[in-house]
Amino acid sequence: MRKLIPAALAPALLVTMLATTNANAQAASPAHVRVDQVGYWPEEAKHAYLMTRQRAAGRFTVVDHRGRVVLTGRAGRDRGAWNSRYPHVHDLDLSRLRTPGRYRVKAGGATSAEFEIAPKGDTAAKVVGFFGLQRDGAEATRRPSHLNDRAATVYDWPEFTGPDTDQVKGELKKIGGPVDVEGGWFDAGDYLKFTHILAYVDTLLWAAQRDGEVRGSALRAEATHGLKYLDKMWDEESKTLYIQVGIGAGNAEGTFVGDHDVWRLPEADDGDTAEGHHFIRNRPVFRAAAPGTPISPNLAGRTAAAFALAAQLEPSLERARELLAKAASVYGMARTTGVDRLVTSLPHAFYPESVWRDDMQLGGAELALAAQRLGDPRAGRWLADSARWARGYLDEEQGDTLNLYDVSALAHADLLKAMRAAGAGGLAVTEADLVAGLRAQLDLGTRRAAADPFRAGARYDAFDSVPHAFGLAATARLYRSATGSRAYDAFGTQQRNWALGANPWGVSFVAGVGKRSIACPHHQIANITGRPATGAVVNGPNDAKLFEDGLGGHFEEMPPCPADGKDRYERFTGHGSRFADDVRSWQASEPADDFAAIALYALTLTST
Repeated sequence: MRKLIPAALAPALLVTMLATTNANAQAASPAHVRVDQVGYWPEEAKHAYLMTRQRAAGRFTVVDHRGRVVLTGRAGRDRGAWNSRYPHVHDLDLSRLRTPGRYRVKAGGATSAEFEIAPKGDTAAKVVGFFGLQRDGAEATRRPSHLNDRAATVYDWPEFTGPDTDQVKGELKKIGGPVDVEGGWFDAGDYLKFTHILAYVDTLLWAAQRDGEVRGSALRAEATHGLKYLDKMWDEESKTLYIQVGIGAGNAEGTFVGDHDVWRLPEADDGDTAEGHHFIRNRPVFRAAAPGTPISPNLAGRTAAAFALAAQLEPSLERARELLAKAASVYGMARTTGVDRLVTSLPHAFYPESVWRDDMQLGGAELALAAQRLGDPRAGRWLADSARWARGYLDEEQGDTLNLYDVSALAHADLLKAMRAAGAGGLAVTEADLVAGLRAQLDLGTRRAAADPFRAGARYDAFDSVPHAFGLAATARLYRSATGSRAYDAFGTQQRNWALGANPWGVSFVAGVGKRSIACPHHQIANITGRPATGAVVNGPNDAKLFEDGLGGHFEEMPPCPADGKDRYERFTGHGSRFADDVRSWQASEPADDFAAIALYALTLTST
């Protein structure tokens, strides 16, 4: 409650009180130095940030792991306020620091987290490891889980109690089965599985294998695991695409519960005989459309892309041709006229995708590249299809950057490859059109970054800020590969820096990566077992309004995290956004496979 100062209070006393208040506020808000906690490559631009209450015109120093000063400099210009506690954020240019080693930055009475020049750790490998933690079925890296999915029942789409709820109205109606949907990856901190997500994720894993710097066989093993599951979700014989395993919430009548109603380990589900837990034990399956009828084009495009990308990398030409045939089959089932609401998940509000020509462009580009490799005469047809969808996207759907809901950056880059390989002209788009499309997305990010104290190209107050940052980092490298220009290299580096600690909260949004990474992800397996979710990538900051009602209570089975219940990051709330490192904070701290996939792709492209 606000306290008022009586009007009769003596002026001298009022001045004393205000001075004391200001002094206390400054003492409670010390300066902070934010850095990329993994580190920087010797030749790239390197920036840290000093958050302070005072306008800093002083100097900064960089010390090595022995405490020796190796670099000094003057704090750069004030980039603007973060919040009322920290009205000044100054740039610290570390670009002259090039010698490999471990360092800290000191400025304004604060010391940064430790970071490296030429980091030795393999951040990408840790993100790959997270997919192992997410595995479901007989090949789970913990205990086998959801083996009942081998004989699952198919149900009609449920009716929900409202457009913005996931609560089911009435009972589910059985329409088919049994089908084998065992395996795959859990979508996020819960245990649902979605084809919309998995196709995007597997596409990026194969793209990382193809385009990036990759060590060892773990990445290929995970990409293969995802493709094996995707093959189950596409029934070639009946031309049916299954889109979801599990249901998020129970029904209004209270006769059954859903996945989000129970906090548990996944291996417990097959034997769960509690009342109302039928759909926990026997998870329902839902399909995109009736067998043999056209399917939502976003699903067709991205599912085809995953199969076709695998065909580009498959050593066995016979197997590669089989994968190309699957890609062509699902691609050919796309409904591209009279497209209404896209199919993603049930409810649609879980993943409200609204554009689809980018998915069809991507699918066509990957089909063309696979066909070119295999000498398939359909390569030209798919190239023309991809160009036609690219034209439609550029004319009607531009406005986002690379993430789960917009794959056009990868589609543009791969269509360019296919066009150049074919030496093709007379298509619906030119090479210049596609380069301009990449540049438009990067320019959107650079405009935001220019106005942000920490050079963030993504929005703080919207879902998926961290994956958007990694998407921009990846797009900067795709642009460089497509054009040879390094015009956006520094911007791309800054987006990676932001995600790995050079942000207002000083948090690496990748678990187990950096000295101050997220500690309490909204992830059931990690929370219950105490096993760190290393490599998990979380949403990051989100709209502060989403936190106005608090974080809610704990499930009975949920160990509190942080154990003392303190919010160490509330004082850094700013620019309409908040971050909370708390197991209850699904808004900010829930990891997801699509977050990890785009982070992995960006890291494999920018790891050298």
